[in-house]
Amino acid sequence: MASHHLQYFLVVSMVALLTIPSDAKLTPDFYDKVCPQALPIIKSIVQRAISRERRMGASLLRLHFHDCFVNGCDASVLLDEAPNFLSEKIASPNMGSLRGFEVVDEIKAAVDKACKRPVVSCADILAVAARDSISILGGQLYWYKVLLGRRDATTASMDAANTNLPPPFFSFSQLLTNFQSHGLDLKDLVALSGAHTIGLAQCSIFRNRIYNESNIDHKFASSLQRTCPLIGGDSNLAAMDSTPTRFDTSYYKGLLHKKGLFHSDQELFKGDGSESDRLVKLYSKSSSAFSRDFKASMIKMGNMKPLTGKLGQIRVNCRKVN
Repeated sequence: MASHHLQYFLVVSMVALLTIPSDAKLTPDFYDKVCPQALPIIKSIVQRAISRERRMGASLLRLHFHDCFVNGCDASVLLDEAPNFLSEKIASPNMGSLRGFEVVDEIKAAVDKACKRPVVSCADILAVAARDSISILGGQLYWYKVLLGRRDATTASMDAANTNLPPPFFSFSQLLTNFQSHGLDLKDLVALSGAHTIGLAQCSIFRNRIYNESNIDHKFASSLQRTCPLIGGDSNLAAMDSTPTRFDTSYYKGLLHKKGLFHSDQELFKGDGSESDRLVKLYSKSSSAFSRDFKASMIKMGNMKPLTGKLGQIRVNCRKVN
């Protein structure tokens, strides 16, 4: 029985090598010939998951961010602990808050069944699921073509996740330095932070802001204190902006009125006439400007150090190396 499984795996691996494009550039039509049904399947499963729980869109988007910011967009964030590495899932920014792994598993099983072999990488699933989440919760304005052809990492790094993911207490200069270290710039920082227009956050992440900071609307802080006590209730949830299940510009409107949930959010707008201030004001008024810049920054982020060609692998199970 085991030998039959081994033979099957070797056959599908050889077929995949023969049929998957091996050039090193990401392209939007990567799966058009090898498995044209892959992207529609991903969208249908993401749609179903969001219908079950609206928050899942934010969770899938966050998975893509937390993947790309740690050694590139290579699905390392999905790997469970193995003998030769610690999982990124147990890094401080991820532990107890990163979600959506079961949805990724469901997508992977469905596309592999439809494609009759492991042809779609887990890294590409994360990129497409993030785009689909955004467009489902925000509408066609936020849809964009995802560049595809990423392959999956064969290792993960808990230490890199702890080092490379910007924490919610960072100052503006620290945020900018972090983004620049990934090849991103100030506009990318302000635009990509708009991802906080959807989703919920745990009390332990924003407690210090609502009790100890002055650059916050007093009524806003008081209302959050009812959800998030000074002691206890660490996992109690609060909305990232006033419309947490709709991808829109409410996040930026909130910043103008000192209603950023995280310290790092409010750092983007201080009312000092900076370039960051200018972009926050622009995005608060113009959905088209925000969508244009957000989509461009998502594509740019998705292009961070991808494994392509013969690098990495196409995982059979997104949670473990083949």
